[in-house]
Amino acid sequence: MCVDMAGKRKTLSADDNCAGSKFNLKVGQTTRKDLCTYNSTFGKTEASKSVQRPNQDSLSGPVSPMQFPAFDRTQNPKLHNSRGKGNVLDVRSAGIMTRQRQLLLKNTPYFKALNSSTVSTSMQGDTKWDKLYKTQEERKRLIRDVCAKYKSNSKKTITPHHVSRIFVEDKHKLLYCEVPKTGCSNWKRVLMVLEGFASSVKDIQHNTVHNGNHLRRLDSFDKQGIHERLNTYTKVLFVREPFERLVSAFRDKFEHPNSYYHPVFGKPIISKYRVNASKAALRTGSGVTFKEFLQYLLDVHKPVGMDIHWDHVNRLCSPCLINYDFIGKSESMREDADFLLHLTDAPKNLTFPTFKDRHSNEERTSTKITQQYFAQIAPSDRQRAYDFYYMDYLMFNYSKPFKDLY
Repeated sequence: MCVDMAGKRKTLSADDNCAGSKFNLKVGQTTRKDLCTYNSTFGKTEASKSVQRPNQDSLSGPVSPMQFPAFDRTQNPKLHNSRGKGNVLDVRSAGIMTRQRQLLLKNTPYFKALNSSTVSTSMQGDTKWDKLYKTQEERKRLIRDVCAKYKSNSKKTITPHHVSRIFVEDKHKLLYCEVPKTGCSNWKRVLMVLEGFASSVKDIQHNTVHNGNHLRRLDSFDKQGIHERLNTYTKVLFVREPFERLVSAFRDKFEHPNSYYHPVFGKPIISKYRVNASKAALRTGSGVTFKEFLQYLLDVHKPVGMDIHWDHVNRLCSPCLINYDFIGKSESMREDADFLLHLTDAPKNLTFPTFKDRHSNEERTSTKITQQYFAQIAPSDRQRAYDFYYMDYLMFNYSKPFKDLY
């Protein structure tokens, strides 16, 4: 979906993004095409791992999208009967024959949970579980529909880059795609407990979570390892209202002392967007305002690249290429987390932690706080920010945060 010169959105392939379309803006303002442009410095953050990565060639062998029968009763059977070509990982293909695929399904945590006597006894006729199943079906169906409408069918190759944000928990066969500011620190704690690195989530410090190298990323495996896990593991994605996630990232990285984000992002932002900036601000990069941050985010010619904490979920986790089995939301974190842990046969004493280990005395970013931050922003820039995150709003069924947005 793009905006033409008349200010109207028009449908385009999302793989082509917004080629040939732009906003009717003044010189120097951001176009939809520019907003969709990927910056090569993406992903270089304070939490970057020095993991040996395989080359970025496409993975060899076909990978069939793993869908569990309780969720996808309407999937196209043709999807699982075609074969991949050459050495690319083609998600339209399914080199696994029907019988092989059934065997794989039977070994997945979801299938075991759904067919175990204990689960069937406790869940049978339970309207709560029925509701959660239906919610999952609806969320995944929406993603499929949006992808079918906006994504070109010509680009279906999964490379190690596409799985670089996915963390692996082998014991319970979980793949978790990290979206910063959606509870990812606590989810990594849960994965570390499941993997046996700790007995309790409370025992794991924030620095250990992000810098301890206890969890492997999927792209650190060889092609066969990636291929097998994509086919047989439960793939999990959690998301959050885009504006709220953005404000949460800004508060965390720019309103508190930070030895990475202030010099790396703060200094160039202040230098470019602040008139008569003080020498101290230019030297330290501290004190970036939300308005300046939005100017940077929407600038075609950013003075510094994008960062995972405010990049699109659509780019971080590639939900149109990777068929996630479970879609959770921050807004329903407690019940979604309980449901997922129950289905994956996690220990009964393991629950998703609710504590806030950074800036614990500060109120969590809420809808109210988000509205307060965006109230500082001109309506035209709010619209541009909404357009920037439009695919995330559409794909994950979030309502427009302001009535004047179109």
